[in-house]
Order: sequence, then C-alpha cells, then structure tokens
Amino acid sequence: MIQAIRIHRTGGPDVLQWEQVELGEPGPGEARIRHTAIGLNFLDTYYRTGLYPAPNGLPLIPGNEGAGVVLSVGPGISHVAPGDRVAYVGPLGAYAQERLIPADRLVKVPDGIDDKTAAGMMLKGMTARYLLRRTFKVTAETTLLFHAAAGGVGLIAGQWAAHLGATVIGTVGSDDKAELARAHGYAHVINYRSENFVERVKEITDGKGCDVVYDSVGKDTYPGSLDCLKPLGMWVSFGQSSGPITDFNLALLAQKGSLFATRPTLFTYIAARSDLEETAGDLFDVVGSGAVTIEVNQEYRLADAAQAHRDLEGRKTTGTTVLLP
Repeated sequence: MIQAIRIHRTGGPDVLQWEQVELGEPGPGEARIRHTAIGLNFLDTYYRTGLYPAPNGLPLIPGNEGAGVVLSVGPGISHVAPGDRVAYVGPLGAYAQERLIPADRLVKVPDGIDDKTAAGMMLKGMTARYLLRRTFKVTAETTLLFHAAAGGVGLIAGQWAAHLGATVIGTVGSDDKAELARAHGYAHVINYRSENFVERVKEITDGKGCDVVYDSVGKDTYPGSLDCLKPLGMWVSFGQSSGPITDFNLALLAQKGSLFATRPTLFTYIAARSDLEETAGDLFDVVGSGAVTIEVNQEYRLADAAQAHRDLEGRKTTGTTVLLP
C-alpha cells in the first residue's frame, strides 16, 4: 500500500483526501516509479473542481508531473531501467508516493538538474518551450505580451524569450510580482490592478502593438488581449485562471486586424515520443546552460495538498511549487 491524494467528488480544496491505495506491478509498456517531488499546477485545480472532467471518472488521483526513481519496468521497456532518475508530464496520478506510468512518457533527468527542479519545471517549462518555439516562433524581432508574468510558466517564458532576444512585456497583479518579473527577463511590466494594460502596451510599442499575446488568464483579459495585437498578430489562449471565456466572437478577429487565435495544449505538442524528447531536451539545455533559472519558491508536504491548492488559487504563490511525498 502507498499513500496518495484522491478526489471522490469535485469541489474545493477540502475534497483532496490523503488515503492509502493499492499499487500493482508494471505491465507491458509501464514503469513503476517512486516520487521524490511532484509539481503543482493550476491545471490540477481544473480537475479538482470538475472544470475538466476526470478522464476515467472518480475517484481520481490528480497531478500531471513529477520526478523520481524508476523502481521496476514491465516487458518491452528499454529506454529506462530501475535506478534511473526520471521526470515526466503524463497522465493523471502524480499526487502519490509511487505510481505506475506509461514508460514512453518518462525522460531521464541530466545530472546537473535536481529532482525538485525537474518535478516543478516539466509542465511549465515544456509549455514555455512549445509556446515560444512552435505555436509562435519567437525571434529577436518579436514583441510579445505575456499575462501572469510572475506565474510558473511566466517566469520561465520571460527568461527564455529574453534569451532569444525578444522584446518582452508582462502583466502582474502586484508591485512585488512586478519586481519578480523584471528579474526574469521582462523589459516592461504592467500592474493590471493600477494600470490599463491595453493602453500601456500601446504606449510601450508606440501604437504598433505586439506580434503575439500569450494569455493563460482568460475571462479577465479578454477581449483586451486582442487589442494589444498588431494586424495579423496571434492570440494564444492557453489557460483560464480567472474563468472561461464564454462569449468568444470569431468576427472580432476580423474587426481587430485579421488576427489569428489558437487554444493549444502541451499534451498535443508532446504526444509523439520524438516531440517529447525534443521538447524536454531543449528545456534541459536552457536550464543546464543557465539561460533559464527554475526557482522553487514554495514547498508543501504532499499530505498538505489542500493548503497548496488554497494558496495557488489565492494567488499567494509565485514561480514553481512542489509537493514532497
């Protein structure tokens, strides 16, 4: 028996229960791993509340990313072996001391990256990578706006985009978070509580607007995000921390300059093993080189996941948070 956090009904943080569960041995294509650290993400709250339905129903063990050690593997596995340090973004089930996981979702962690860093950067870091290198290919000629600049993805994306030479603008909700964003690649930071972010973007860009807006906030930043774009610019909606957009009007894209819009997810971009390896490899490279620093700013015991969720939803966290089994 192992300990895990399970959800038997959707709702607030109190539905996260610390329980004993049985765990079998890996079957074909599977590995059993012991977690050393687990990443906390806003995505986890979507499954907890029922905004995203649990793929296999309830009860549910939440969590999509972690790091640890391979304990055993099933038949047909050759790319990882017992004793390997690994990390992953994979199917739900990370909030547990140990788990079974499809082995093709595991990547080996380089020696220069510790387990807490690996666990906390896989989903956020690979998200930043696909956003900046595939959804819209950022270069030194790019001017971009990134909402929630002091969040986990935002702090990574700011450093990475600055490393690529882009002009990087970010929005935050407090002066403290503005300072944090500036220290992580953002040349211009807008406090949306005291400034109109659309007007400020126009000032910063001399009225030209941005090539791309990365928006994980949703309801509170729509349709303002569209007003920050140049004609033919791209709006990348990859989350909805303030709530879903319920009145999206496709005609607005025409009215505001023949804009492009996309709603990507990391899991599509890393579905193929080759894409996963390339994405993780790029992330490990920029972190290993020092171009991007991953700061684990909060740690909680896995048993205290409910408090971690309260703090995350209360916007009391910055950067990366990990749960420790």
